[in-house]
Amino acid sequence: MGVVTKRSSMIFYSDPTDHYSHRVRIVLAEKGVSVDMVEGDSANKPRELADLNPYNTLPTLVDRDLSLYESKVIMEYLDERFPHPPLLPVYPVARAQSRLWMYRLERDWAPMVDTIVQGGDREKVEHARKELKDSLLTIAPIFAEMPFFMSEEFTIVDCCLGPILWRLNALGIELPNTRQSLPLKQYMERLFSRESFQQSLTEPETEMRPQA
Repeated sequence: MGVVTKRSSMIFYSDPTDHYSHRVRIVLAEKGVSVDMVEGDSANKPRELADLNPYNTLPTLVDRDLSLYESKVIMEYLDERFPHPPLLPVYPVARAQSRLWMYRLERDWAPMVDTIVQGGDREKVEHARKELKDSLLTIAPIFAEMPFFMSEEFTIVDCCLGPILWRLNALGIELPNTRQSLPLKQYMERLFSRESFQQSLTEPETEMRPQA
């Protein structure tokens, strides 16, 4: 990951394949924040992680004496700690709306991704695939109105949605080449071509290349 400026010295404990860690890496790249990256996964966690995070989960960010966990908390902290460029709107109403979109994404789509990744019950996995695909196609037309998710500017919501869209092939989801899906595919192209998005990718994630 190419986050290379000298604005900060932090340690980021990250899962190189997990979409929750990926969303934080996008924020780090957008802000140009330098971090020491420590990689792990659910089966191979860094030994010190349990001392830093009572839940022993990834992602975790350490900034001096402060340890943060839960991806949304980390992202909002980074947005406040490094205010330029801002990833949450300035005005309270718009900021609250962005948080609501993040909440809905967390409640509606992230669990479907997690169900597919975890595998297990085939019927549940196939149901999650269908639900996620149908939901994405339902919202596809909104990207014909604005370049980013319900916004003229790239925001923290895009940081959450981008990693899911990047993983669609890996999740076994193929978007049809239809007029309905076109705005979503164009949004994906805008998102994936951002320098920060490219910098955020780990080696395993580069192999999850989405469909053309």
